[in-house]
Amino acid sequence: MRNPDLDAAAGPPPPLDDAACFAAVARRDRAADGLFVYAVRTTGVYCRPSCAARPALPKNVSFHPTCAAAEEAGFRPCRRCRPNEASLAERQAEAVARACRLIEAAESPPALADLAAAAGSSPYHFHRVFKRITGVTPQAYGAGRRAARAAASLRQEDRTVTEAIYEAGYGAASRFYDAAPERLGMTPTAYRRGGEGAAIRFAVGACSLGHVLVAATERGVCAILLGDDPDALLRDLQDRFPKAALTGGDAAFDATVALAIGLVEAPGAAAALPLDIGGTAFQQRVWQALRAIPPGRTATYAEIARAIGAPSAARAVALACGANPIAVAVPCHRVVRQDGSLSGYRWGIARKQALLDRERDAADRP
Repeated sequence: MRNPDLDAAAGPPPPLDDAACFAAVARRDRAADGLFVYAVRTTGVYCRPSCAARPALPKNVSFHPTCAAAEEAGFRPCRRCRPNEASLAERQAEAVARACRLIEAAESPPALADLAAAAGSSPYHFHRVFKRITGVTPQAYGAGRRAARAAASLRQEDRTVTEAIYEAGYGAASRFYDAAPERLGMTPTAYRRGGEGAAIRFAVGACSLGHVLVAATERGVCAILLGDDPDALLRDLQDRFPKAALTGGDAAFDATVALAIGLVEAPGAAAALPLDIGGTAFQQRVWQALRAIPPGRTATYAEIARAIGAPSAARAVALACGANPIAVAVPCHRVVRQDGSLSGYRWGIARKQALLDRERDAADRP
């Protein structure tokens, strides 16, 4: 089954797979809503795949890629599931989008009851819907947005740290300082000074895919970068924290580098590599889901979105994959397009293919 909206630009959609469509209707699969509709000859109506109507006999059912196609064939929309109107999932997604805009525009975090009232829902139900769609709670989303505003303000030289914290919507400076090491990787003062005072050890080594730069804070590995030019890799690290105390690793750190290189050479191997992942709450959920993909296997952006409980957030999942700074250990190379082809990879499609080939070869060995 294909999404007709995605195929529209490429011309008419291919014929639907009747067996797969009927299986989706039999299990009332909400994930199939929007991919096709089915019509029943004995009633003259067409429905969403998830419609709760009584099952029809296969011989009386036909499948159509769009509502318009079903109506052109002489069928009328079902009054129960209303396939020609916005689905429940679409209405919920719009309500959550409005709530996100309210959270982003508010100077202080809106109460859950107020967000739910604006969506015409109960607080308990809205909380569940919001988390299912975005992958985080309204409170966590608001915390992430405030942290992002504070980080942006900290980069402005005309703002003091205190001003940046209160302008971002924190009612008390202590609340931001408590979360700062996790959100920024260092204190707010060090962050606004380009990492001044932060200790980051690094080393560059050679591997079969070019060069690899490994960097770590005291909390764990914060970057594994791949490339052809060691100087470019170092500039990438310096651009992130231009005033951090970057020091070459000692003998103990060489062991960490060896583990990282080992992951490049055998990306399916297990390695006790401590990570300082950082990122937003949503990014952390995505990156954790990436680490759950078994070696030698792949997943699509949509599958990752469903795995973190945010089935409509495939585009946000793709952005989180692109923002991943820890190659191989957080295996964003295992994510592919819906049709199984390779999507973009921060360190080059050729490296992505090589990593996948190595994992599959290892999985095929007895």
